[in-house]
Amino acid sequence: MVDQMHIIKNKLEAMIQTVTTVQKLYAKALIVDQAELEEQQRLANPTESEEVLKEAYETDVGPLVKKIHVDEGRSPEPLEAFRASGYMDKITEERS
Repeated sequence: MVDQMHIIKNKLEAMIQTVTTVQKLYAKALIVDQAELEEQQRLANPTESEEVLKEAYETDVGPLVKKIHVDEGRSPEPLEAFRASGYMDKITEERS
């Protein structure tokens, strides 16, 4: 569940941003060198354990996430695609 407080941002655009961020964070979690992390944890080496995690955290997974979007038949830029769709204008007019 994603809980957000939409005061300034458009609710749908904020949710698209959140989902995109979650996708990137998930990709980063998947690229953690689990074997190395477990080894450093077994050795009780918190500094090296942190370095293993930082390496994945600092990796730019944006291009990978965009490729997955394209491979699945979606736009590589979900927020831009949403804006270009005109959906927000349509539902705003319908609900006025």
